[in-house]
Amino acid sequence: MQTRPFDQIIFVDDCSTDGTPDILARYGDRITCVRTPRNTGNKSSAQEYGLRFVTGECMATTDADTLLHPRFAERIERDFQHPSVAAVAGYVYSLPCNWLTLCRAFYYVVGQDLHKIAQHYLNYIFVLPGAASAFRTDLFRKYITFDHDTITEDLDFTYKLHRNGFKIFYDREAISYTQDPSTLPDYINQMRRWYSGGWQNLLKHISVAANPSPALELSLIYIEGLMFSFLILALPVLNPLFALRIMFGYAIVVSLFAVWAAWISKRPGILLAPIPYLLLVYVNAWLFIETFIKEIILRRKTILWFKPTRTAIPFRQEPETP
Repeated sequence: MQTRPFDQIIFVDDCSTDGTPDILARYGDRITCVRTPRNTGNKSSAQEYGLRFVTGECMATTDADTLLHPRFAERIERDFQHPSVAAVAGYVYSLPCNWLTLCRAFYYVVGQDLHKIAQHYLNYIFVLPGAASAFRTDLFRKYITFDHDTITEDLDFTYKLHRNGFKIFYDREAISYTQDPSTLPDYINQMRRWYSGGWQNLLKHISVAANPSPALELSLIYIEGLMFSFLILALPVLNPLFALRIMFGYAIVVSLFAVWAAWISKRPGILLAPIPYLLLVYVNAWLFIETFIKEIILRRKTILWFKPTRTAIPFRQEPETP
């Protein structure tokens, strides 16, 4: 239940076969369930279909595997009281399941409680999270729209907002709870999609990313990511001893961040995240280079949406607010 009920709840059913319409029917007219004419297999296409039914001045987007904090709508409404705000980026909290989601929780804390706060003060949020974002409806329809030419529509939306000079507000208290991949194949597919979409949007919005503004930092992130990925994979072959020393130092830094992340998120389990996280660093490095070669060098654009396998998670009460 929301402290400030949504005026309208629209659920887009992309021709599901799991009994979704029957489940939603239990809620009566509290939820507007719309069904696409055919299965699009693509989140942005389903969102585009649902947009035609939106009647409010502002709209929030989230995913079917995501829960919203009871004060989410209240926080979003308050944020849009500022006339300069065109969109709001919320805070994504990873629901606990196993070691993979523990690593993702650690990643989210560092990314949102450190990097995104800095981006907020620089007035350049790098990406609006698909599971917790809100927009002024008229601006979205006029300036953002859907192109369906990248696999990460949330990043595409963000670039378009910056291209038109609109302000994105980051609200750490507008919280959503999402289920992250709990198996390694699903994790790899998600990271491959994220990285592929990142390269696609960098090419698509290169004029924005190259501007002498905080946007330039986004370009540098990709350059730094490539250099780090090549080094971390090549060093063990070129100089194993030096590579071991580098990883030992990196492990100390990650461990210190894990202590901070566990404290700020009130999740002691994050203290254990550095061990598996260091293994995933190599997986991520390989995927980053792989997607660079595929999307930038070979120009083999990925447009398929990989649906992860969801694991039932006991959820009897609202998780603690991070």
